[in-house]
Amino acid sequence: MKVCRKILTGLALTTLGLLAACGDTTPQPAASEPTEPAKSIFRPEFQIEPIGGERPPPPLDARIFFPEGNELTEAARADLATIINAPQVAAGGPIELRGHSDAGGSDADNLRISQQRAEAVKAFLVGNGIAEERIATIAFGEQNPIAPNALPDGTPDERGRARNRRVDVHVATLAPVAGEKKTTLAETLSETADGAEGSAPSD
Repeated sequence: MKVCRKILTGLALTTLGLLAACGDTTPQPAASEPTEPAKSIFRPEFQIEPIGGERPPPPLDARIFFPEGNELTEAARADLATIINAPQVAAGGPIELRGHSDAGGSDADNLRISQQRAEAVKAFLVGNGIAEERIATIAFGEQNPIAPNALPDGTPDERGRARNRRVDVHVATLAPVAGEKKTTLAETLSETADGAEGSAPSD
């Protein structure tokens, strides 16, 4: 009996020792981690473009040719009508008319005729509703040819000279106003969602 009692006492002590070594096994609640602010579901490239603000069209460049003199041909008038209906003109940007000539006359004559050609184009634009203050004219004379004025043997290159008798039309586009901030698509959707949550009936 004494032996059995010693054995039981030993087993009890061993069990208590094991329980003490294991410690408290009661599950503890996990420590809460700091919450991060909600991230947008839109990639950055989709948040740059302002909603309702279309990108301006690129600048427009065109050429009006003059077979001779400073009179507009029917082809030139048709080309100008196309320019007038272009989105760049409708956007309201400034228009620059650069008059040119061939090398067939004196410097003074070429400068004068190139100015007259630019003025002829300007008169057509103004006559068709374009504000005069938007238009600037510049005379270059024979300074900026786009084709040879003479053949290799020195004789006039009539085809090249015809291409040099021209007005270059440049229509610039208006740049966005500095400092102006427009609402992005992501911001608009976020504001709409917030408004819907605020107006939702409570349970």
